[in-house]
Amino acid sequence: MPDPTVQAVQEAPSGSAEGRYMGLALAQAQLAWDRGEVPVGAVVVKDGEVIATGFNQPIGSHDPTAHAEIVALRAAAEKLGNYRLPGCELYVTLEPCIMCSGAMMHARLARVVYAALDPKTGACGSVVSLFGEDRLNHHTEVVGGVMAEEASALLKAFFVERRNAARKPAAGRE
Repeated sequence: MPDPTVQAVQEAPSGSAEGRYMGLALAQAQLAWDRGEVPVGAVVVKDGEVIATGFNQPIGSHDPTAHAEIVALRAAAEKLGNYRLPGCELYVTLEPCIMCSGAMMHARLARVVYAALDPKTGACGSVVSLFGEDRLNHHTEVVGGVMAEEASALLKAFFVERRNAARKPAAGRE
């Protein structure tokens, strides 16, 4: 069950700031798919300006930490010249995992906005509620469900394609 401290949003109009930023995150997710990675994308925003983007790349980079959120956080920190990102918001197409959520809190993000729930590894209430943990010293506002249908559809289509490709016999082998 999702964390009650997470503000749920049913949809964001495409003309809204949340809709625009999540749309950019979805475009980043498509870049991941194009490279054979699970389609997750992220965008970091500060004062209404996109300062960094990222997409999943753990397979191609042989780096288990190269999740979309981490890639975007690294780029934002480099741009701002600081590992802390106060006043920044991160938009991501899938509910963050524990690793990414920890990095977001360590970066002191003001806000995290995600699209689809992740019932297997989500740390915003699907599996654990890291952002709702009162004992931690930093608290980030979390909004879930922004453009969830679009993000879910992208992920489902990716995995359908993957399963179908795995079922096809290899060329020349019959």
